[in-house]
Amino acid sequence: MSSQNLFTALRAAFPSDLNAVAVETDEGLRYSWRDLDRATAMMANLLASLDLPQGSRIAVQVEKSVEAMMLYLATLRAGYVFLPLNTAYQRAEIEYFIGNAEPAVVVCSPANFGWVSKIAFKAGTQHVFTLGDDRTGSLLERAAHHSDQHKTVSKKADDLAAILYTSGTTGRSKGAMLTHGNMLSNAEMLKDYWGWKRGDVLIHALPIFHVHGLFVAIHGALINGSKMIWMAKFDPKRVIARMPEATVFMGVPTLYVRMLAEPGLTREAVRKMRLFIAGSAPLLLETFNEWQQRTGHTILERYGMSETVMLTSNPYSADKRFGQQTERRGGTVGFPLPGVSLRVRGDDGKDLPVGDIGNIQVKGPNVFQAYWRMPEKTADEFTADGFFKTGDVGKIDERGYVTIVGRSKDLIISGGYNVYPAEIEGYINEMAGVVESALVGVPHPDFGEVGVAVVIGKPGASLKPEAIVADLKSKLANFKIPKRCFVVPELPRNTMGKVQKNLLRDQYKALFVA
Repeated sequence: MSSQNLFTALRAAFPSDLNAVAVETDEGLRYSWRDLDRATAMMANLLASLDLPQGSRIAVQVEKSVEAMMLYLATLRAGYVFLPLNTAYQRAEIEYFIGNAEPAVVVCSPANFGWVSKIAFKAGTQHVFTLGDDRTGSLLERAAHHSDQHKTVSKKADDLAAILYTSGTTGRSKGAMLTHGNMLSNAEMLKDYWGWKRGDVLIHALPIFHVHGLFVAIHGALINGSKMIWMAKFDPKRVIARMPEATVFMGVPTLYVRMLAEPGLTREAVRKMRLFIAGSAPLLLETFNEWQQRTGHTILERYGMSETVMLTSNPYSADKRFGQQTERRGGTVGFPLPGVSLRVRGDDGKDLPVGDIGNIQVKGPNVFQAYWRMPEKTADEFTADGFFKTGDVGKIDERGYVTIVGRSKDLIISGGYNVYPAEIEGYINEMAGVVESALVGVPHPDFGEVGVAVVIGKPGASLKPEAIVADLKSKLANFKIPKRCFVVPELPRNTMGKVQKNLLRDQYKALFVA
């Protein structure tokens, strides 16, 4: 049986001219396909020289760079398991991830080496390297001594390729285990579904520590042998300025809102573009319509998760293959992708009629195997017939379009990032003088949603909202920090004593929007 290593498939799609530009950065650096091949070989040889146990995890928390992408590809190539970590994570979070995943290798930003290496060595990690976003660090220094030839390690489709931590709605984050087969099946299918063609150029302006930027965008370009215009950070003016050289853009809704605020976004600026894709958070109908009017392009909205990569998508074209006359419809995430089964069930586990709102469940070659070292949690999240319970709530209309109407467990999606109230409430509740707290998501014009913390103090305690927020800032990633905090005498409760978050959301919903 031939190797199912995802890297093998990506490498096979490289163009025949290896000297052509594969990646061009916003600093004007150009990397050829040969550079990608040689650098990933050297990094893979460095990893192989460490004599790591089979299935070793390589945990990576570094700023976005082409070298960081190469490290991801080298990890696949060498047959190890890639574990990307959000660059905003702070000490308490990193301690948990390293303790839980027990990586053999940790790679961090040079500036964080002091504190990250202490955590890693204490947890038993043998090797800690640094990688800067300016092509510095011990990883590249060490890799430079290795051969630029490397035979890709053979892997089976169900061998583990990556672990992505999804914050837990209750308590701690869970590590979703994705295989070579999960990601390869999804990449090949999306290449066809989204009409990737020869000569396509992708503007890559997303972070590379989650599914959207690391898998959907990078795999999409590589498996098509397409050049990437690489941006370390999203800047609306710079993205619009590069559109005449590109054909595909992927972004979270916040990025589209920011580009719409630029006078430079015109039909002329986007005339060469073929496709705009949005995901990671709900796209407001207002943004969808305004983009269509301004640019003449219709954003294609799709739906995926850390556990499943992509699940559904609006159609690329009105192809009869996808049922009767189909178009990209705002407010929906389109149809289940070929090979994906999606159903909506009530709390009683029974299928619901067309148009009824219920729990979304999915099955397909892209759906993850299990949560890392959490057999009970894994068992809870799958039905007896093998469907994954997404935790999302939605409906399917009579034409088959899927609409996500909300999320169970009060998840907040802020600027495309998942914020789980239970985690932040846990930190607030540990603070001196706090009896209880509730975090709710409210509408925000830029981020879609932001968190608002509502806190009850102990009798006689003088709690200051700004002090609570400052304390959280020292412990948690910035995207998790509530935008406002209120200290109140009591929280609204139902007869069971459960906090009624719907009432809090209602109370504070106009804080940021008129």
